[in-house]
Amino acid sequence: MSSPEVKISPLQSPVSSVWGVGDERAKLLARLEIFTVEDLLLHKPRRYEDRRKFLPIRDLKLKEAATVRGIIIASGVKHFKRGTRAMFECVFDDGTARLHCRWWQAQPWMEDWYAVGREFLIFGKLDDDKKPRTFTHPETEFVEPGDDEFIHVNRIVPVHPLTDGLTARVMRSLIWHALEKFETQIEEPPIKLDLKIFPPRANAVRMIHFPQELTDVEIARQRLAMDEFVALQFQIQSRRKKFEAISKALPCGGDNRLMKPFLAELGFKLTEAQTKVLREIRADMGGAHPMRRLLQGDVGSGKTAVAACSALMALESGFNVALMAPTEILAEQHFRNFSKWFEPLGVKVELQTGSKKADGRWQMADGKHAPTSNSQLPSAIFIGTHALFAAGFDLPKLGLVIIDEQHKFGVTQREALVRKGNYPHLLVMTATPIPRTLGLTLYGDLDVSVIDELPGGRGAIKTFVRTTEKLPKVFDFIREKISGGRQAYIVYPRVEVADTDKDIKAVTKEFENVQRALTPFKIGLLHGRIKPTEKENVMAGFRANKIQVLVATSLIEVGVDVPNATVMLIENAEHFGLAQLHQLRGRIGRGAHESFCILISDAKNPEAQARLKILEETNDGFKIAEADLKLRGPGELLGQQQSGAMQLRFGNLVEDLNLIRQARELVAKSF
Repeated sequence: MSSPEVKISPLQSPVSSVWGVGDERAKLLARLEIFTVEDLLLHKPRRYEDRRKFLPIRDLKLKEAATVRGIIIASGVKHFKRGTRAMFECVFDDGTARLHCRWWQAQPWMEDWYAVGREFLIFGKLDDDKKPRTFTHPETEFVEPGDDEFIHVNRIVPVHPLTDGLTARVMRSLIWHALEKFETQIEEPPIKLDLKIFPPRANAVRMIHFPQELTDVEIARQRLAMDEFVALQFQIQSRRKKFEAISKALPCGGDNRLMKPFLAELGFKLTEAQTKVLREIRADMGGAHPMRRLLQGDVGSGKTAVAACSALMALESGFNVALMAPTEILAEQHFRNFSKWFEPLGVKVELQTGSKKADGRWQMADGKHAPTSNSQLPSAIFIGTHALFAAGFDLPKLGLVIIDEQHKFGVTQREALVRKGNYPHLLVMTATPIPRTLGLTLYGDLDVSVIDELPGGRGAIKTFVRTTEKLPKVFDFIREKISGGRQAYIVYPRVEVADTDKDIKAVTKEFENVQRALTPFKIGLLHGRIKPTEKENVMAGFRANKIQVLVATSLIEVGVDVPNATVMLIENAEHFGLAQLHQLRGRIGRGAHESFCILISDAKNPEAQARLKILEETNDGFKIAEADLKLRGPGELLGQQQSGAMQLRFGNLVEDLNLIRQARELVAKSF
């Protein structure tokens, strides 16, 4: 029996199916990633020009685009000296004045087309220095009696993204011809929208290119964006449904035998937000399907304590836990905290990084089989970097995977660690709040928990933006704070200065300048090229206040928790992203003392100044994340790897939260 034929939509036909697209034009369109008829129909205009208002020729003004209507009273080819190109020129008259129109590289068809007595609509701009009035290479439309259908003038005209060799006029014509032939083939998607709210898809495609009114453009965009969001949500929710169908959760709800003594000795009471999140996590870990949860919490909100409680649930249930961090500094910070918390409870805490390996009893003997003695070992938590998912490292009885600062990892790395076990529970955490639109799309297959309050007893953080000329006063301020017993961070964007970036300061070069400025205080140096043992010594000295000032790169944005540090100075602040600056600022304000973040920037760029002003005005990470998305867009925020999965032509991840929510609800009802 032969398999049923798959029906291919005519819209998937090669773009050469459109009148006017030959081999050469197809190659030009391919540069714009237009390969099919559908690609051409969904080639979104970048702007629109209203060419419906006619001006009398006598009222034309320099440098102002305008449409006029006139009859040709003279036309012909002008030849210049031998070897130079010919020019075609015609003269239009509308009864108020005359307009000369010129096209270089005269074509044979022009004399017949622009014949004396014919009437045209003409769109263009007056040449600056030409007398008489002259348009060079204007767009024209022949006026036939009774013809009210124009493509290039007498309408709101789309201007599309182009490439060399394709003019706006040609692109517009190709899309017009594509609509004439294929508009009736544009079908509604499988999950249908309410046509009382949205126009039919075919209408929307025509409206996006050739709107009757400018208000039609947004109506059409929203309809086409909604189709994109529905398709994206279907993909996300289908993946989640498939996962739940093939996986069975490990019973990791716990029995509180470790949790109760842990909370009693923790030294502080969990906030209501932390407690609420833990209830959500316990329900997941005792449920029918493996937990897939994203935990968002602003810098210093107490995510680590929640992670510890989640780990104890799995450990109480007889399973092991893996906690992955993006840097050795953060992994070692977690190792110290969890060792202090868990070892009194009898829980083994292991560290696995590029420079430090876990206890040999836990490692695979041959890369395939774990030692049999593992089954007799007590449950343990493994803390490390990407070394945790190295091929030669085994994680038996893995019940829970925790990934800290998840935005530092790709999806592939996350999945590699999860595959170490048999559908373990997964908790991913971030201190970089995710804008709601991205939370519903990029992380749409994860349930989301938010810690939306900070623990009490924290000192306020004040942020100031200053120019380089204020640095001497800033260093005086730092000296004053250090003299009072506090500590400080000074952060630079580079390790070394590149020849092309001489205006950007580097940590290795500035270290000596800082030492001179802050003598006799002890200054430490930290960056990615320092050996692990040296990094560890510097961090230990800073934690113990044997080092008063830590001069570093952004390496310290995660994993450094020194409550006594109350000053953060960031030079060349405009070279850091908003979220990264917020993370760096989160290294201070972790104790009871008032803290100060000083951003040094001489940036004249209005966008850079706006970004820094946002930090000066708010400490709310969620507001900062939304502002960062608006200023830089999702591509910049997510990076190529993650944003590549969401190539939206019409959807706007900055402003379409309402559409995304509607799409999510619509798809959920379809299952």
